Amino acid sequence: MRSRGMSGGTAVERIQELILDEGLAPGAPMPTEAALCERLGISRSSVREAMRTLASLDIVEVRHGHGTFVGALSLAPLVDGLLFRTRLDDGNDLRALREVVELRIAIDLSVAEQLAEIYRGTENPEIEGHVERMRELASAGEPFPEADAAFHTALFSRLPNGLLRQLAQAFWEVHTTAVPLLGIPPAQDILETVEAHRAMLTALEAGDAAAYREAVHEHYRPLGRVLDAAAGGADGPDREG
Repeated sequence: MRSRGMSGGTAVERIQELILDEGLAPGAPMPTEAALCERLGISRSSVREAMRTLASLDIVEVRHGHGTFVGALSLAPLVDGLLFRTRLDDGNDLRALREVVELRIAIDLSVAEQLAEIYRGTENPEIEGHVERMRELASAGEPFPEADAAFHTALFSRLPNGLLRQLAQAFWEVHTTAVPLLGIPPAQDILETVEAHRAMLTALEAGDAAAYREAVHEHYRPLGRVLDAAAGGADGPDREG
């Protein structure tokens, strides 16, 4: 048992402890509202308020007409908070968005050696297909967020650290959602970014961590130039790499 005792703490904390004590996994049904009131000795209003808080954190999921379940425990609340922060900072120097991009760069660089070991000597037609799709759309002047997301998700899918994969996806989502919301125009040299994706994969298949890191910097340089222009020439997230 891992319970610290459910007689103390807030309703939110006590419901969390119940989930842990019962070993409920994501997607498992939660006890009914009446059962929670009885087991925790708290009022219906306290349970309802606690469940609203837990739902906002993706710890529980309310499916209307079906009941309440343990949530997916995703990083959606983090994404929402960071996205609001980037919009709140709009009109200054895009600092919050720059910080998100800096974190993306840091994560991509931090796994260089690990990815090089994983991909050395392999062939990856699925990931190459995502690059080709990006190239086709960019050449036609079309955005390519789905293909971009698929590339990064596939590239990181073999990393054993699940939280790192989630964080990389979360920062990607904040970045790609914030750019159009803030009215930042797409990079004119976006094809450089596409070719950098291919260079990242080529480097990893060769087991060359240094070449991969250089390709990562090339990946973000067009965005850095766009953010420089949008912020009136302030330093970009990766101006010199």
